[in-house]
Amino acid sequence: MPIKAVIVDDEALARDAIRLRLKGEPDIELVGEAADGADAVELLRKIHPDLLFLDVQMPVMDGFEVIEHVPSDQLPIVVFVTAYDQYALKAFETHALDYLLKPFTASRFHAAIDRARLEVAKSGDRGTHERLVELLEERRRARTQPVHEHERQGQGYLTRLAVKRNQRFALVGVADIDWIESSGNYAHLHAHGASHVVRMTMGELERRLDPARFARIHRSTIVQIDRIQDIIAAWHGDFDVTLRDGTVLRLSRNYRDRVLNKRSGRL
Repeated sequence: MPIKAVIVDDEALARDAIRLRLKGEPDIELVGEAADGADAVELLRKIHPDLLFLDVQMPVMDGFEVIEHVPSDQLPIVVFVTAYDQYALKAFETHALDYLLKPFTASRFHAAIDRARLEVAKSGDRGTHERLVELLEERRRARTQPVHEHERQGQGYLTRLAVKRNQRFALVGVADIDWIESSGNYAHLHAHGASHVVRMTMGELERRLDPARFARIHRSTIVQIDRIQDIIAAWHGDFDVTLRDGTVLRLSRNYRDRVLNKRSGRL
């Protein structure tokens, strides 16, 4: 019998890439796709696939939350797909769970498929499912336990982001980012005079960027603190932030004190 597979990714281009590669795998049958977490949960509960390609970074409900909403005895073999998530990659490796780092090569994809075949073949062995459940339990514990700021410095924060360039993905180093502006569930990264689109919300970026290096200055803007040249009061009642490259951004009064405190700490 063929291996029943499902793809879950909120980006059509990413789903297309996996679907096209699966066409070369005659023993794998694609039985469903979902573009968001809610539809994914409904699909998984209905179809009960053998194999799931699951995007980690999705707005509203991420990949971890998707599998948390599926009963553990119904979990398929999961191949996580991620643009870049330092915490996630470390967690997958610790629990011996497979993942594809975007943009992935054909050889890396085939290696994941071969591993999935072996896991499906020994379906009586619950080792993979137990490791997945352990990962979820670890994540739940991390959410409920307080973490001191000094223990978080440099740990688990993004260092690179995958961005779209035409029909391909490229990696942009977080250290190269000057500032970020919101665009709904997407964000524009401004780095060295170029603009790149990444599918993350400002709230998610604020949580996952190192707060010692980045600060939110407006509900739609995040800046790298070292790029700030000066901050002056403006006629509109807020403040103008001038970056080293001459870019002028608005600093909301609601964020003023935390930005000034962070900047003072860097001087």
